[in-house]
Amino acid sequence: MPINIEYRGPADLPEIIPVFPLPGALLLPRGQMPLNIFEPRYLAMVDDSFRDGHRLIGMIQPDVAHSPKNSDKPALFRVGCVGRITQLAESGDGRYILELTGVARFRVLEELDVLTAYRQCKVDFFAFADDFKARLGEEAVNREALLVALADFLKANNLKVDWEGVESAPNEALVNALAMMSPYGPAEKQAMLEAPDLKTRAEILIAVTEMDLAKKRTSGDPPLQ
Repeated sequence: MPINIEYRGPADLPEIIPVFPLPGALLLPRGQMPLNIFEPRYLAMVDDSFRDGHRLIGMIQPDVAHSPKNSDKPALFRVGCVGRITQLAESGDGRYILELTGVARFRVLEELDVLTAYRQCKVDFFAFADDFKARLGEEAVNREALLVALADFLKANNLKVDWEGVESAPNEALVNALAMMSPYGPAEKQAMLEAPDLKTRAEILIAVTEMDLAKKRTSGDPPLQ
C-alpha cells in the first residue's frame, strides 16, 4: 500500500505516539495490517490521529508474563512497530475498518501518564534506522529454504496459496507477509519483530515452522483449521 508521505528517517516521526496493545499482532515495515476498531478508546485514538495529522498508531504486544494477573493495563514489550492509516472505512454500526501500513519499529522509552483512554508512549526510532531502507538485505535471505518451509506447512495443514504471487514477491515482502500471517504465539511473533535483519527474521520463521511441524508429527495433532 503506497503512503502519501515519505518517511526518510527516524527524525520524520514523532517521539510520542499512541499505542495499541494487541497480543499476537505483528506489524512490520511496509507490511499491511487490517484492523477492526470497535472499542471507544481506540475509536478515539483513530479520531485523534487524524486530528493531529500524523495518522500513526504504534502496534505493540502486551507482555503478559510480566504483568499482574487480570490487569487492565498489562506491561508492554519494549519493541513495537508504528503504522500509518492508509485506508479507513466506517462500518455503519460504530466501527472503523482500517488498514495500517508499517513504517518503522520503535523502542519504548517510557509510557506517559495521559488523560486519553488509550495509552501513549515516548519512543525511539533511531535504533531501527535501517527500517527506512526498503528491501535492505534481501540478497542474504535463503529464499529456497523459506519456500520449502512454506510448502511443508501448507501440505501439513491442507492449505493452498497463490504460488504465482508467492514466486513473484520480492524477498522483503515475502518474508514480512509470511511472518505477519503466521499462526504462532506472541513470543515467536516478538522474536521475528526484533530480528536484527531480514535474513534473521526469515531464519526464525523457518525454524519456528520446522519445530511446529516436527511437534505435530510427533504428537499426531490434527492440522490447523
